[in-house]
Amino acid sequence: MKPSEFKAWRKDCKLTQEQAAKKLGLKKRTIQYYEKGKRDGKEFKIPKTTELACYAVSVGIEHYFGPVSLNTED
Repeated sequence: MKPSEFKAWRKDCKLTQEQAAKKLGLKKRTIQYYEKGKRDGKEFKIPKTTELACYAVSVGIEHYFGPVSLNTED
């Protein structure tokens, strides 16, 4: 996920930086790094886990409780 894609995701979800940070379990400053693509002048990559969390939020998944077992004996 590129910084511009992250920012577009946040705006599409109508979230402020602070709201996005709360939903993703991050600090607002981290959201700012993601949107700039840099931290202290150095390239800063958005982790795959954050990209997946953005997808989950965008489809309405707020919590993950692990895989669903199809075996009724568990």
